[in-house]
Amino acid sequence: MTKASTMSPATGPDPDSGTPNATDPTTHHPGHDPGTAGEPAHLTRLTWRAVRDAGAHAIALLPIGSQEQHAGHLPMGTDTMLVEAVTDRATALLTAEPDAPALVRLPTLPFGHSPHHLFAAALSLSAPTLAAVLDDLLESLVTSGYRRIMVVNGHGGNDEIMRLAVKRFALRAPATVAACSYWTLATGEESAERPARTPGHAGWFETSLMLAAHPDLVRTPVPVRAPVEPPLFDRPPYPGLTVERHGEWQRVGGATDDASEADAELGRRLLDDRARGLARAIRAFDAAAPAAEPSATADQTTAHARGEA
Repeated sequence: MTKASTMSPATGPDPDSGTPNATDPTTHHPGHDPGTAGEPAHLTRLTWRAVRDAGAHAIALLPIGSQEQHAGHLPMGTDTMLVEAVTDRATALLTAEPDAPALVRLPTLPFGHSPHHLFAAALSLSAPTLAAVLDDLLESLVTSGYRRIMVVNGHGGNDEIMRLAVKRFALRAPATVAACSYWTLATGEESAERPARTPGHAGWFETSLMLAAHPDLVRTPVPVRAPVEPPLFDRPPYPGLTVERHGEWQRVGGATDDASEADAELGRRLLDDRARGLARAIRAFDAAAPAAEPSATADQTTAHARGEA
């Protein structure tokens, strides 16, 4: 009997054979390779070898969002779509530069911690579950060879959990991990900013950004909201206080402020400003935590996989 070949017309080479596949986009299209000019590298589109090889030098970017009510005019996935819009704009800015840090864009985690929106509709992860999911994803990245990871958040309910998860993970794993919520990365150069209404929820800020990023998904015209006392969670009675009162989200109709004045052009400027801010944050992270020498990275990966780290 003749030994079967690892090549088949339908599938190409054995994925573990190390033989390049003529149809593999990472083989013939440099724009798919981390660290080259052109299209940012997306983990979903890379082969496993390309993913692992990139870990030695690339920064892994993990956007996280939510699925929750955004009043009557914005879709459930607003937070997810906006963090993707900012992340994609930032990576496009960076990959257009010849000395850009190598980046691997991970799929967005579309679920977050949203129990406060279940009065209407939400798909919510508990705080321990979200923390565990983030920990598992970070662990998987490190085991796959990554040493520099940045989590980019699009939902206020995730912020504290994300930051604690990053701090706890870095105590035990041989990695440098950063975390941010995109709306905090204003450059200070944009005159359209309204800090008192940023980020809010389903208000002027988010609606303006959605009119710029996904105008077809905004239910217009956005009605003027009747005057209502600002919610305590958004406007605490004294600086430094965190105040939560049962029923506040229902009382204000699921939005923190009036969105009827939202504007697409202002939204575009605000999106572009946050993208510039995120691009600068990524560059600063790259400078503060430069890629390790390949031999050291390989040794750390092996030790961590064996539980020796």
